[in-house]
Amino acid sequence: MVVVLLILGLGCWVAVGAFQAKSNLEQARGSAQKAKDSLLEADTKTAAALARDATDSAQAARDATHSLAWNIVAAVPWLGSPFKTGQQITDVVSGLATNVLQPAADIGVTISPERLYKDGRVDVDLLRSQEDQLSTLAEKATRLNAEAGAIQDPHYMATIGDARTQLQDQIADLTSILENTALAARLVPPMMGADGPRTYFMGFQTNAEARGTGGLLGGFGVLRFDNGTPTVDTLGSNVDLADAIAPIDLGLEYDQQYGFANPFTDFRNSNLSPHFPYTAQIWRTMWAQQTGTNVDGVIAIDPVALSYILGAVGPITMADGEVISKDNVVELTESTAYIRFPEDQLARKQYLQNIATAVVTKITGPVKSPRQLLDALGRAVSERRIAIWSSVAEEQKLLEETPLAHAIPDDAAPFAAVVLNNLGGNKLDYYLKTSIEYAADDCRGATRASTVTVNLDNTVPNKPLPDYVAAAAGLSPDVPIEIPRGTNITSVRLFATKDAKLSAAILNGERVPAIVSTERGHPVFEVQVIIPPGQPANISFQLSEPTVPGKARVPSQPLVNTVDSKVLVPECKG
Repeated sequence: MVVVLLILGLGCWVAVGAFQAKSNLEQARGSAQKAKDSLLEADTKTAAALARDATDSAQAARDATHSLAWNIVAAVPWLGSPFKTGQQITDVVSGLATNVLQPAADIGVTISPERLYKDGRVDVDLLRSQEDQLSTLAEKATRLNAEAGAIQDPHYMATIGDARTQLQDQIADLTSILENTALAARLVPPMMGADGPRTYFMGFQTNAEARGTGGLLGGFGVLRFDNGTPTVDTLGSNVDLADAIAPIDLGLEYDQQYGFANPFTDFRNSNLSPHFPYTAQIWRTMWAQQTGTNVDGVIAIDPVALSYILGAVGPITMADGEVISKDNVVELTESTAYIRFPEDQLARKQYLQNIATAVVTKITGPVKSPRQLLDALGRAVSERRIAIWSSVAEEQKLLEETPLAHAIPDDAAPFAAVVLNNLGGNKLDYYLKTSIEYAADDCRGATRASTVTVNLDNTVPNKPLPDYVAAAAGLSPDVPIEIPRGTNITSVRLFATKDAKLSAAILNGERVPAIVSTERGHPVFEVQVIIPPGQPANISFQLSEPTVPGKARVPSQPLVNTVDSKVLVPECKG
């Protein structure tokens, strides 16, 4: 009877502790998530209060799961597994709230957007002063992320298992944010001229005509930073680079895949590869050959990114009274301009250059809401609409740890990058809708079957369009085919997981040959597609790829219409 009473008492004690732990843990997780969101919104006062709430709740949850009764039950083999998991969860949440969120809120007050960006200048010294603290925070978050990843399976209690998964996702997300912030504190000051002026070639990509990095190089400018203050000059159109050459060597592999298109002497084909460091080196060298001056780096941006930025800084008014805003800048620059100037290409380019000048003047001046500008830039980066390359090797190595580099990775994790290049020499990609699905079998065996499906839809309207938009001037006269106006002719290339083998390429239900090559260790499979007006095309790459650890990546090409991507690839463990 005594033993039974002891067991019952122990059970009641654990049950009460479980209820308290669950309640406090949910409150701690909720406060932690809200604190992170407040930090991202630069609401540091709210973030600090929420971080304190998370700390108090996390400590209460930890106390409840480390009582004598809980420790006894957690030590029981198998049966105590969920209780041991509960202890590990509360330990990590407590560490997250106390050692990461609270100090992050304090730093957030110091480097809030309003303090970092004033009167058109980034306070690079202030950002640099926080580098050590941010790096320390990122290291602590990384350790906690590893601890969260090591939390044991609770076996038979699904509720605890769900809590473990939610925590792992939450802390992985926060760790990524802190690592990127620490990286920014290290990269931004020197790249924005804290140690001396910096100069960048800034290419404006016209993704109405798709290229590997997004779109055709339509115009350019020279962006300068001096101790955090940006200025832009030498704005020009691509005709200013008509005679530019880039006498550089990117290797035999590059020449074999792109040499036929003369990327080193024809700016129109200088960015066929999606690996932005290749494009950046070509553009930098072309500029040096054309002007005799070297830039410190290269930036690419597209009109969609400009629309986000205009949404933050407000519209601009041209000399003739035309208003350029977030709502019309993409249509004006990638569609209307071609219709407005159907024959006079120089007038169209001047019109676009005038818009670019006005936009750049607006965004490099004082900004009413730095936080909104930061949000706009963040959205553009997340959609891969801004790319950056630095000629400083140490900086470029750090950039390649971020989405800004647009670099093809050299690791073996699952990978599927679908890259379109316009072969018609027209502007029909403005009307192209794209979706991608990457699916793979489970992780059994050394290899597994996978399929990358690409759906393309040519939605060009049934109305008169200039030849420059709807004809196929880029199609070689030696190709003996006749196509209707408005037909999109596209190279569809799949950059696949390393060592993947192509089993079949299926176009609209029929097997077709594929051009096979290699780039940066990845097999590349190409199918060239003709898509008449109003018609879809379906391309399926059926593969056998290595069963390798890592999360599948499907980087999106920054086209006019955001690519819809779906990933159905189980993550294999090492």
